[in-house]
Amino acid sequence: MPNSKEQWIIIVNVYAASRKAGALWRDAEALLEAEGIDYQCRMTGKDGNACELARAASEDGYRRIVAVGGDGTVHDVLNGIMMYVDSQDAVRAGVSVEDFTLAVLPLGSGNDWIKSTGVPRNMKKAISMLAAESFRKQDIVRVTLGEADGLQKSVSYMVNVGGTGLDADVCRIVNVNKKLGYRGKILYVTALLRCLRKRVPVSVRVLCDGKEFYSGNILSIAYGVGKYSGGGMRQTADAVLDDGLLDVTLIPDLPVTVIARKALKLFTGTFTKVKEVFVCRCRKVEVLPESVCPYTEVDGEVIGQAPVSLEVLPGQINVLGTV
Repeated sequence: MPNSKEQWIIIVNVYAASRKAGALWRDAEALLEAEGIDYQCRMTGKDGNACELARAASEDGYRRIVAVGGDGTVHDVLNGIMMYVDSQDAVRAGVSVEDFTLAVLPLGSGNDWIKSTGVPRNMKKAISMLAAESFRKQDIVRVTLGEADGLQKSVSYMVNVGGTGLDADVCRIVNVNKKLGYRGKILYVTALLRCLRKRVPVSVRVLCDGKEFYSGNILSIAYGVGKYSGGGMRQTADAVLDDGLLDVTLIPDLPVTVIARKALKLFTGTFTKVKEVFVCRCRKVEVLPESVCPYTEVDGEVIGQAPVSLEVLPGQINVLGTV
């Protein structure tokens, strides 16, 4: 059997890119062979889902895992890795997140994370970077839902950007449209406009590192270790992948006219400078709803409703990217 710590496990999400990733993968295989990269391939659908496949590979001793797809696939693969890292078997074996390398070959409809890591959209260039072992460290965030009011706790992990409120509502609409085969940045823009028209502000308390940061009605909260989300929007434009901190951008309940005037700044990287917006940087943020429980999304995947806490883990994962 090949050395599992050196060989790559490549998990191909055949449903990514509007179900085109499976066919596109054949071209990637030829490029991997040309670079002499040692790997085994697992396909979603036939072999299981990406999260299950990543966890099984981790349990089998593999420490280098590639996600072939978009941000959702990366999210699933990361969560499979972390499910193993949090298991008693991993704890007894002394395995930590720092032992793993996570890479992505971007074939998805949403590829925001790579805008922060520096992985190119061009498949040949991305595979050349993989062959050159161009890796860097990156923070991982543990996201915990339902720790209040007797709700059952659930845990997820974030590698890029998440959000509560309007941000999650937009993701819910976008994900439905993706399943229907639609793609492109326009999905996020149209979903945003639709959600703004039907928005329902919610009242929350927000704690950053245990201290009250905000109390009152919000429209949306974004959390990021990466800079980009929603097809290129920069809600956490100043985030740094490996500084051990989480950037938080909170939008209070603002008039539609104000939001419309400031919306372009989401794409120019200047949104955090808007005077009406609240920003902070911390290791842990907690959102406690005082009435309606807003939805939360992580890496573009809606995971449930607040209360929610997000905390940067002490260990960092290795990822494909540029420093």
